[in-house]
Amino acid sequence: MPSLHLTPAKLLASLVFLFLDLLDALLCVLFRFVDKVVDGAGSECYCSNDGCGSEEVSESLYGRKNAFRKLVVGKLEKTESKSDDAKMAKSRWSDCGCQSCLSWMRNGGDLKLHVSAFQPSNVQECERKPAEMENVIFLHGFLASSSFWTETVVPYFSHGVKANYRLFAADLLGFGKSPKPRDCLYTLRDHLEMVKKSVVEAYALEAFHVVAHSMGCVVALALAAEFADSVKSVTLVAPPYFPSAEDAGLTALEKLAEKKLWPPMAFGSAVMSWYEHLGRCVCFFFCRFHLVWESILKLLARKRNLHFMIVDLTRHTHHSAWHSMHNVICGGVKLMDDYLTTLNKSGVKLNVIQGDRDQVVPLECLYNIKMKFPDTDVRILKNADHSTVILGREKEFARELESIWASTGPSRNAT
Repeated sequence: MPSLHLTPAKLLASLVFLFLDLLDALLCVLFRFVDKVVDGAGSECYCSNDGCGSEEVSESLYGRKNAFRKLVVGKLEKTESKSDDAKMAKSRWSDCGCQSCLSWMRNGGDLKLHVSAFQPSNVQECERKPAEMENVIFLHGFLASSSFWTETVVPYFSHGVKANYRLFAADLLGFGKSPKPRDCLYTLRDHLEMVKKSVVEAYALEAFHVVAHSMGCVVALALAAEFADSVKSVTLVAPPYFPSAEDAGLTALEKLAEKKLWPPMAFGSAVMSWYEHLGRCVCFFFCRFHLVWESILKLLARKRNLHFMIVDLTRHTHHSAWHSMHNVICGGVKLMDDYLTTLNKSGVKLNVIQGDRDQVVPLECLYNIKMKFPDTDVRILKNADHSTVILGREKEFARELESIWASTGPSRNAT
């Protein structure tokens, strides 16, 4: 039996999250009502579902315990028709409707990711023939965009890299300037297919390197496993990987977003991971009015342009962020073992870089990958956290990547 003696800190945490349980259940009823009135269809949520119905949908969406859910929500049936594709394809009233956030709706229905491509403008600038140039795909993490790479590492590459490499930084589906469809569950397969379509196929990449941070690492492994004969190297920065969570009697969500009040980042992660409707309320307040907040911050800071990380924090919808977090980070855990096994057998060069003060993705994740893929090249950076593992050392990181790419030699599938 569990101990009945709770420390003051644990008792306070229990009371706070009990209150959040009640608040989230009440917000569920409120959002269903407002969605019905404003959008003409009630909310689709996971409060009254008993099963996922799809292997690609994370069980963490349904396994979030709430002390008041049955009491408040009861047997409330969904009022929104799943067959109403026209309504599901549109943005919710609680999502931002500015020109930038809805620009993807004007491309004739052909969804493609926003990709920042860097390549020599003419053949004379190349030290190699175009067909021999190296390709690199950059994938960002949660609540970020391609700016995480284009504003940090890309400017520090040497002339040799800029002349001989083609660099592609994509905004993942639902983030940055990429489409944010409401009728998508943002599964790992959804993200993978969009990267394939918008980068690999669009630019006819026959061989490439992959560099990814945080959540992007899960997508990167899926991409590399599917193109195991073409990928030349994979560099993962702070990859979330918890294969031992179930062995410890914990779900991936409990391991990734433990319910605790301190530090603040951990509390925020727990709130946004466990509480679907509270998270939507926070997203409505910040993301729905992101242009207002950006204007206020520019005025206060007396700056024309804000730091890219501040802008990226609000360039998503709750639907895209919520499902990506569950279906990619939590749901991807059960798939990463197979991806690592495939890459290990194919001889892909795998590199992992991690900060020893990362409170978002602990060092345990790095060790888990090392156990599954013994030949992984590992580097642990002292006094670096989830962001400063790159930020603040951009030039050094650029040189590390150049060294990794140079050591891979010609493509393994070259004849």
